[in-house]
Amino acid sequence: MSVTYDDSVGVEVSSDSFWEVGNYKRTVKRIDDGHRLCNDLMNCIHERARIEKAYAQQLTEWAKRWKQLVEKGPQYGTVEKAWNAMMSEAEKVSELHLDVKGSLMNEDFEKIKNWQKEAFHKQMMGGFKETREAEDGFRKAQKPWAKKLKEVEASKKAYHAACKEEKLAVSRETNSKADPALNPEQLKKLQDKVEKCKQDVLKTKDKYEKSLKELDQATPQYMENMEQVFEQCQQFEEKRLRFFREVLLEVQKHLDLSNLPSYKNIYRELEQNIQAADTVEDLRWFRANHGPGMSMNWPQFEEWSADLNRTLSRREKKKASEGVTLTGISQTGDQALPNKHSSVSSYEKTQSYPTEWSDEEANNPFSSTDANGDSNPFDEDATSATEVRVRALYDYEGQEHDELSFKAGDELTKIEDEDEQGWCKGRLDNGQVGLYPANYVEAIQ
Repeated sequence: MSVTYDDSVGVEVSSDSFWEVGNYKRTVKRIDDGHRLCNDLMNCIHERARIEKAYAQQLTEWAKRWKQLVEKGPQYGTVEKAWNAMMSEAEKVSELHLDVKGSLMNEDFEKIKNWQKEAFHKQMMGGFKETREAEDGFRKAQKPWAKKLKEVEASKKAYHAACKEEKLAVSRETNSKADPALNPEQLKKLQDKVEKCKQDVLKTKDKYEKSLKELDQATPQYMENMEQVFEQCQQFEEKRLRFFREVLLEVQKHLDLSNLPSYKNIYRELEQNIQAADTVEDLRWFRANHGPGMSMNWPQFEEWSADLNRTLSRREKKKASEGVTLTGISQTGDQALPNKHSSVSSYEKTQSYPTEWSDEEANNPFSSTDANGDSNPFDEDATSATEVRVRALYDYEGQEHDELSFKAGDELTKIEDEDEQGWCKGRLDNGQVGLYPANYVEAIQ
């Protein structure tokens, strides 16, 4: 490391010691670093706040989507309530993480920002007042000692140069004594040169020792002044370090949800809801509402009536349910599916069941065609619409025996228009006739 002191050009730093000229600059730089570290800590907290907000939003979206899926799915009873309790937990935890985000930004971030503004005062010409004061303090403490150090370096250089010159003069004198061609006058000049060099050595040595002694005498005062300025910098840095520790402890409290009574209550409530799931109760409910426990209008003898209700056709049985959930869908190409979060279930708790029963086997006298190929006189949907060629937009796997299956790009014939539930009747090229979702195909122009 080689640094020259501004007011003592030529003084070289020979070590990494704090006491060397100019090495106090590392202590001064720490003040600027403190300001930058405040910015770094604020950026760190800001990023964590964004993570907390994003996590809260993901929890809310997850809870909303799965609450809808569970409500439309086949689960029922107390187990359904226990399942929904997971989504309630997510919504409550989401609120807590939004509170964490608010605490980080509104309390911790602002606290650092305000402290930084109070601790560091910017100057018109750039930099901070605290940095300039520390720089001036060290320069003032070091300047007298650095001046004497410069004198020591100069006197040492002069003394070493005199010693070198003396050695050279002695060598010349010694060589001249062995030269018989040298006259006495020349030898006398060489001897005088040696004597002068010896006097210069003594003189520069005395000056060197004197300047070194003066430097030694000034060193204790120099050390005291430097240490005094250094302690002032230490006190400033101590305030910053203590403040950072205080802020980090507050951040820890805001992040640690495990100490919040409300957080513990969320999982206590979740556990209670799951523990409350009663298998026996759910089975009893299903038996009473969808099993042998249901009431039944057992067949009794009835007189014939002209306005006898006709048997429901296959199309009408599909209309009887309140909703139809599409399954077995796989997207191809760049076409977008109608609904990103389709419920993968063929059963819904809200579906209704037909009150009349119809046998759809071949021996059913009220099926679409009788044994002789004549149309059913009771089937009002027997008249088909104009046949239209259509092309499949998506893959579809039929879920019932009366539904068609096809791949995206396949062509088929629509033989009946779309009904109220969004279904069409069509015929594949192999002759198979069945139902399919109307929005899974497009007409071939």
